[in-house]
Amino acid sequence: MGDDNVVARLGSLKALLGIVAGAGASYGIYKLVFGRAGDGGVNRKKSAKSVTIQPGSLMAKVSGFKVVSKSYNLGPSADTEFSDIHTKSAASLEPRHLSMLLSLLQSSPNLEERRKVLVTLGNAAAFTVNQDLLREFGGLHVIAGSLSDPSPEIRVQTLNALSNLSMNIRNQEQLKIYVPSVMQMIEMSPVNSDLQLAALRLLTNLSVTDKHQHLMKNSITLLLSLLVVSNEVLQIQVLKVLVNLSSNPDLMDDIVQAQAPASLILLFDGCTSTTVLLRLVCFVGNLRAWRPSAQVAEALRRRQDSLYCVLLDSSSQLHRKLPLLLSHPDEEVKSQVARLLT
Repeated sequence: MGDDNVVARLGSLKALLGIVAGAGASYGIYKLVFGRAGDGGVNRKKSAKSVTIQPGSLMAKVSGFKVVSKSYNLGPSADTEFSDIHTKSAASLEPRHLSMLLSLLQSSPNLEERRKVLVTLGNAAAFTVNQDLLREFGGLHVIAGSLSDPSPEIRVQTLNALSNLSMNIRNQEQLKIYVPSVMQMIEMSPVNSDLQLAALRLLTNLSVTDKHQHLMKNSITLLLSLLVVSNEVLQIQVLKVLVNLSSNPDLMDDIVQAQAPASLILLFDGCTSTTVLLRLVCFVGNLRAWRPSAQVAEALRRRQDSLYCVLLDSSSQLHRKLPLLLSHPDEEVKSQVARLLT
């Protein structure tokens, strides 16, 4: 009977994993990246008593996991747990469910199983109550442990889950230690990859307040370089981080001294996406609010590849590019540029 109870609990957990991974996705702060939900990754040894799949059942369709047949007399408690799981959404997961998912994430050798756990935890982490519970269970560090997983898809889902968890200010205190790892991931990943996008989303959340922004000040050059080579989606996310950082006066010295690609100026053009252009103008507006002393300005001018020389110095081509944007078809762009020029 003890073995039957274990089977019942495992079946319940995997049913939970499949149901919530499908039904809870709409609750995410950001859309979580879903891979193919096939059942090819599930690999089990057959026991003496074979497990029966209920054809067409919700658990079989959604999770891809085998369903334990009721004919094995698992007991009323197991039946009740199955019933509870069928009615759960990401918003109503109980603490024991979160604890079970964290345990499975640490113990499962199956990549697809871990991916589904991370998707489920990420959906659950869109809710404040679950954000707090996962922190109290030590779950933030458990989830972050998958940042070093060799599978890119696992790392993407880990970053997505951490992004939702980072919407909680108390969680940020624990997550800040992973900023260097996330920066390194951005630097080492292919340009425009899902990994870069997910990592930047996490950094966006961690840079909303000025409490942890200093942890990113040494990566300004990396962000500026990525800005000129990435696609529109990634450019927007990079600029969200840069706008957040440039709103902090204490970081301005580090930002303007950062090495910047000369091609950055080419983005201030009517051909650039309106959404990207608006954020660029906002970034420049934040930079122009900084007033260096004459001595500092002179020192910066000697560094021709600094952001100061590229965008702020009197010799910058930006002074020629901005007036041209006053004829941009978008009214908001024209309005923001006019503010910069007055």
